[in-house]
Amino acid sequence: MAIKESSDELNSTVVAPGAVSQAVPARTARDYLALVIATCGVGFIPIAPGTFGSLVGIGLWAIVRAGVLAILWPLAGRKNLNLLHISYGLIAAQLVSVVVVTLVGTWAASRVEKLDGVKDPHKVVVDEVAGQFIALIAVPIQFESWWTIIIAFLLFRFFDIVKPYPARMFENLHGGLGIMADDVVAGIYAAIGVAVAVTVHSFI
Repeated sequence: MAIKESSDELNSTVVAPGAVSQAVPARTARDYLALVIATCGVGFIPIAPGTFGSLVGIGLWAIVRAGVLAILWPLAGRKNLNLLHISYGLIAAQLVSVVVVTLVGTWAASRVEKLDGVKDPHKVVVDEVAGQFIALIAVPIQFESWWTIIIAFLLFRFFDIVKPYPARMFENLHGGLGIMADDVVAGIYAAIGVAVAVTVHSFI
C-alpha cells in the first residue's frame, strides 16, 4: 500500500489501497520537468503548499487575462466590437488556458506520484493552480477588482478543503486524474459562487 497525501494542509494523511511503492531508477529530464510543473515552484514549501498553489493560480490568471485583453482591446477598436465581444473572447482564452494547464498538470502529477510512490503527494500543487484559475474565470471585466479576486480565492480554498460531491469521489480516480479532478470540481463550485456574488452586488 502507498500513503495518500494531499497538498490541502487540512487533510490528514491516510493509507490508500492500490498503488504499490517501488524503488525508482535515476531521474530523467522528463522527471525533473514533471516536478517543476507539478510543484509550480511552491510545492516544497512546508506550510500550506496548497494555499501557495492557489496564489500561483491567481498570478497565472492575471498574466493570461492581461495578455489576452492587451490583444483584444485594439482588435475590438478596429472592428467596432463592444464589451460583450471582448468578454466572450476573454472567457474563451481563459478556458483554453485552463484546459492546457489541467492536461499538462495531469501528466506531471501522475509522473510525480510514481516518483514519490505515494498518492497525491503534498508537493503537487498544480491542481490548486488549475482549480483557482477556474474560479477566477467567473470574474467579469466590469468587476475586475480585489474583492472579486478575494472571494474567488476564499471560495476555492473552502471547496478544496471541504470537497463537496462529487469532488471527494473524483479524488479516488487513478493517478494524476484523481489529483486534478477534485480541484477542478472545487474550482467550478467557486466560480458559481463568484458569479452569484457579482450578480447580487449588481442588483442591490
